[in-house]
Amino acid sequence: MILYQFVNDIVVRFCVPVKVIYMHLSIGERLREERLRLELSQAALGEIGGVRKQAQLLYEKGERNPDTAYLSAISKFGVDIQYVVVGERSVSALSNDESELLSLYRSAPLAVKAAALAALTAGSSASVSVNVSGNSNRVAGGDYHEK
Repeated sequence: MILYQFVNDIVVRFCVPVKVIYMHLSIGERLREERLRLELSQAALGEIGGVRKQAQLLYEKGERNPDTAYLSAISKFGVDIQYVVVGERSVSALSNDESELLSLYRSAPLAVKAAALAALTAGSSASVSVNVSGNSNRVAGGDYHEK
């Protein structure tokens, strides 16, 4: 991933390594993930949603789609319905530290976001490649590598 930021008429290019994970989970698979996250059996989640264990099994296998009454009922027990239906976690489903991290990331300048992404994707060794060019020519045409 390459991020650009303009600083005092200088173009800064950040090369950030990004891991791309393709996870195409079905609604049923995400529903199963949520059930396991809440440490519930199929029978227990089915009962909360007002259906039998067999219906819950069919939902999770993707052979039947849950209706809105079921989704509404299980949402009251803590199932992240946005994640189940759309595949994106709702902010309320995040832990306090995850929510704070997301809030800080969203309000950070581009350079900080690039450094954070680099650190998180590289594990313990964060390296960011920065290509700077502009009127000052201090690092123009070269790469600056932070170690």
